[in-house]
Amino acid sequence: MSIQGKHILLGVTGGIAAYKCANLIRLFVKAGAEVRVIMTPAAKAFITPLTLATLSKNPIGVEFYNPENGDWNSHVSYGLWSDLMLIAPATANTLGKMANGIADNLLLTSYLSAKSDVMVAPAMDLDMYRHVATQRNMAQLKADGVLFVEAGEGELASGLTGKGRMAEPEQIFEAVKAYFETADKKDFVGKRVLISAGPTYEKIDPVRFIGNYSSGKMGFALADEFAARGASVTLVAGPVDRKCREQGIERIDVESAEEMFNAMVSRTDNSDIVVSCAAVADFTPEVRAESKVKRGEDDLVIRLKPTKDIAAELGRRKHAGQLLVGFALETDNESVNAKSKLERKNLDLIVLNSLKDSQACFGFDTNKVTLIERNGGVTECSLKAKSEVATDIVNKIKEIYNEGE
Repeated sequence: MSIQGKHILLGVTGGIAAYKCANLIRLFVKAGAEVRVIMTPAAKAFITPLTLATLSKNPIGVEFYNPENGDWNSHVSYGLWSDLMLIAPATANTLGKMANGIADNLLLTSYLSAKSDVMVAPAMDLDMYRHVATQRNMAQLKADGVLFVEAGEGELASGLTGKGRMAEPEQIFEAVKAYFETADKKDFVGKRVLISAGPTYEKIDPVRFIGNYSSGKMGFALADEFAARGASVTLVAGPVDRKCREQGIERIDVESAEEMFNAMVSRTDNSDIVVSCAAVADFTPEVRAESKVKRGEDDLVIRLKPTKDIAAELGRRKHAGQLLVGFALETDNESVNAKSKLERKNLDLIVLNSLKDSQACFGFDTNKVTLIERNGGVTECSLKAKSEVATDIVNKIKEIYNEGE
């Protein structure tokens, strides 16, 4: 998605870099965005309101009201109008006031009223930038959710050389463009997603276990895809040496099928979408030796018992409005077995893997799956990177979820 048609509220503060805003506005307008500008009184010393009004094709807000006719510039209206509020340049003075909730001009009251995200492009001299107070204020704003286009290094207005230069208009434009491209994908905001991934290990003794070849790559890719699209994700991971790419994913590490069962079942009631992607062991040793089993001359016989059926229990507990997704890894009668599992375990969607497909399933970075819906719909997905397969699966989940709303 482009920034065409987006509403960008540009705040201009009193710094020498204010002159760069003329080119920045031109870039936005050329890309099809609508721009409105608020200036601080100090900014007028660096660039005129007439210049910015001409380029933006909108009146400029500076004061709370026009003393000649009483027209009121509503900070609330500015805050409701914008899809993104961008403050560039953002001086140390303005950043400090933002961090402490001070609202002594139209730009700052609009910041406090903004319903959209806020992005800033800091600009100040080297000593001001690295001062402990400025660093503290920027850290506070980042904690508050304000987005930053980092200042660059180079020659400053004072003659010093170092960090503090406002990013160039082209860099800021690209940051805003990337923001909207990401924001447009956040179609799972407010949704709570529970995912299992990886294998389970069923201990025979302290040094041996029964397991499988699952790497967890598919489940982790799904967790990253959901998180990138705004979901609140909890990932229950079996014993794999992998990390999530996206920030903010809650990770619960487990080892056995019993531990995975408890982790998934205890969290399912609070989840909107549950995806059982893990390759859970179907059997576990009936007796677990406390010490290492020593080699003998006779055969070693290990009696196995079934593990608890996680997918079946999740299906039994499924509540109204919840969407349940399972995986099926088959070697024979793939489609028939997958559809049977879908029905038996009360799933809404099942993702079928076949070990007969080359470069798919365990260990590979690629996968080839078939998506089978409860309503009978079938979607064949070609061999592709697991991250792309995750996108296909999540897109299908979104489609099914929308149909149920």
